[in-house]
Amino acid sequence: MERKIKAIQYGVGKMSIYTMRYMLEKGIEIVGAIDVNPEVIGKDIGDILEQEKIGIIVTDAKDARKILDERKPDICVITTRSLIAELEEPYMLCAELGVNAISTCEEAFYPQNSNPTLTNKIDEMAKKNNCTITGTGYQDIYWGQLISSISGSTQKIKKIKGSSSYNVEDYGIALAEAHGAGLTLEEFDKQVASVDRISNEERQAMIDKGEYMPSYMWNVNGWLCSKLGLTVISQTQKCVPQTHSEDIYSSTLDMTIKAGDATGMSAVVTTETKEGITIESECIGKVYAPNEFDKNIWTVEGEPTTTITVEKPATVELTCATIVNRIPDVINAEAGYITTEKMGDLDFKIKPLNEYVK
Repeated sequence: MERKIKAIQYGVGKMSIYTMRYMLEKGIEIVGAIDVNPEVIGKDIGDILEQEKIGIIVTDAKDARKILDERKPDICVITTRSLIAELEEPYMLCAELGVNAISTCEEAFYPQNSNPTLTNKIDEMAKKNNCTITGTGYQDIYWGQLISSISGSTQKIKKIKGSSSYNVEDYGIALAEAHGAGLTLEEFDKQVASVDRISNEERQAMIDKGEYMPSYMWNVNGWLCSKLGLTVISQTQKCVPQTHSEDIYSSTLDMTIKAGDATGMSAVVTTETKEGITIESECIGKVYAPNEFDKNIWTVEGEPTTTITVEKPATVELTCATIVNRIPDVINAEAGYITTEKMGDLDFKIKPLNEYVK
């Protein structure tokens, strides 16, 4: 593509500070910004980025259709919520208008195994209007491509086991609430953990209706199975509240979480496959106490057994850089809801991103 890629930023919160800056640095032209927050609506995105004014004013989400239709971006970058049902409106709007879209929505990474009905609906509309919809982020590399690469150097695999922790303070209120941060243990059990105590048949019925609340690893395990060519026989998850012995203040939730209440959760997803390989992955998302930090540990057990540990990853920045570097892949991909394992491995892109668009 000879001209610059044109992008619209949908959601002007914490993550967008990085996605917008990274897009500008990679030669992308931001032609619009959309949000629901009255505190940012009407602001120049340059002010939000704490740099010179750019001339792009944040627009109210109620005018999203008008902005997308008039400015005809090549890509819409969505950094809002964590469940695909919460993105139905912007995803369907982009699909209807033929605008490619990429999101940090964690469930959107591989929603076929948690909300297939909505995924198929978006897929059909995107195919009809010749655009691509997807989700990506930190998990694309550190819970996905990194593990599939290790697997590629392994002769036999018995089990894949992973654990990753992150501070919910870094991502905004939607993610913190999704992890049960700030709930009492009784509230956590009722609102979060109770979903685990159902039969496989009940869970599948909820999935078919789009009512299931997956942890982030639920979709990651599905992505890994698709990438590695594994056939899923069964998949279960267990969510356990995380607590701290002292009160912790959460700036994201604007509240003090009392000692003994949920600061977040650990979610363990276990996937059994027809090929005999088990995937057991855990994500720990919580409001960090002093001296806690992000960590990512994965082990591929087999011949040979390999463990890789990434300590103190800059999870927010890695998420946003992944989003931006994936943009040419999304534009180049076939139409439909296309998850990233079908787009090939993510590469570092040194040139302006338009030069990678076919």
